[in-house]
Formats: sequence, C-alpha cells, structure tokens
Amino acid sequence: MTIRQMCDAFGVTPRTLRFYESKELLFPIREGQKRLFTRRDRARLKLILRGKRFGFSLEEIRQLLDLYYEDDQQRTQLLRTYELAKERLAEMERQRAELDDAIEELREQLDWGEKMLASMNKTAAE
Repeated sequence: MTIRQMCDAFGVTPRTLRFYESKELLFPIREGQKRLFTRRDRARLKLILRGKRFGFSLEEIRQLLDLYYEDDQQRTQLLRTYELAKERLAEMERQRAELDDAIEELREQLDWGEKMLASMNKTAAE
C-alpha cells in the first residue's frame, strides 16, 4: 500500500506514519521518495493504534512488537502483552473510579448552587 492508501485505510495522517517509521514501529519499503507498506506494516499499524487507544506508550508498543521475533511461538510476546494489559486495565479502572467520584462531587456542588440561587432569587423577589 502507498502512504495515501494506508492513511485512508486506518484514518491516520502521513505525518503519523512517518513518525511511527522514525520510532522504528513501521518499516515500509522505500523506492526513492515513495514508501510502500507491506501486509506486516498493516498488521503492526493495527496493533499500534489499538495499543494507543488502550493507553500504552509507544515504547511499550515497540517492545511488544519486537517480541514477535522471539523463537517461542509468540509465547513471550503474548505473556508480556497480557501482563501490560492487566496493569493498564487496573490503571484505567482506578482513573474511572476517581472520575466517578469527581462527577458525583460536582453534581453535589451543582445541586447546592442551584438551591442557593433559588433561595437568593426568592429573597430578591420578596
């Protein structure tokens, strides 16, 4: 695939693809100034975008992708991915709990503010 085809297929910009290439996450074939992305690059980009959506750092993603070449039928890669995913899920759940608490507190403050405003409006009308 050309860079334009990759961009269209995955909803990313050429700049994003060049950035991932500079970080050694993608390895397109270079023909002069032209980049051609292989099936392997497409699979890697899909995993990169999924990892980013889950909050993994690019370095974590790169390390996980590099484990593909371990000669153990991807056992090491799968195990490390599983461990990182469990850690990330725990972090996301902690963040969600903090956000739920903040939302509840803000709702309480809004209720209080609404009552105060209603009270002030009532006093001003009298």
